Amino acid sequence: MDYLERVKGFFASSIECKMQSMEVISPAILEASKVMVEALLNEKKILACGNGGSAGDAQHFSAELINRFERERPPLPALALTTDSSTITSIGNDYSFDEIFSKQVRALGQEGDVLLAISTSGNSSNVIEAIKIAHAREMKVIMLSGRDGGAMRELIKPGDVEVCVPSQITARIQEVHLLAIHCFCDLIDTHLFGPE
Repeated sequence: MDYLERVKGFFASSIECKMQSMEVISPAILEASKVMVEALLNEKKILACGNGGSAGDAQHFSAELINRFERERPPLPALALTTDSSTITSIGNDYSFDEIFSKQVRALGQEGDVLLAISTSGNSSNVIEAIKIAHAREMKVIMLSGRDGGAMRELIKPGDVEVCVPSQITARIQEVHLLAIHCFCDLIDTHLFGPE
């Protein structure tokens, strides 16, 4: 086996998926950023959740908003619902793993806030439950998914935005999700603070 060619194959596959995604999801990325900008202009916050690699993406997004992306600017209100191990484990133990995000959204989410819901399959039950509670709290939802959008797609309401990566491969979907998150950060900064 030629391992160098295997590595190059991963690069080629990632590039191909990103090029396909660029054509399909760029308008949705722009629309999602507008939803988040509107919330931030109205002094609202963005909550983010996901599992595994998507939990890392939720934390990455929150860190970029609270600290900085590529320029100096004031901190922006964002919260990853994936980081409080005591809260997550107490909910999972006392109730159900399916409720680890929804209970936090119920406690912390307010009308006008935004939920960034991340699931490569679109079928993560705890993310789906968080979306349901976000809607009950009159929050808008940005759905980052892949494949066919999964069960999350069935929950879309007016004002929500779906960013669904056209791939069946989890790793490629995650790679595009990270790029989409960086696009969100750049568009938020540009809308709020102008071009550099």
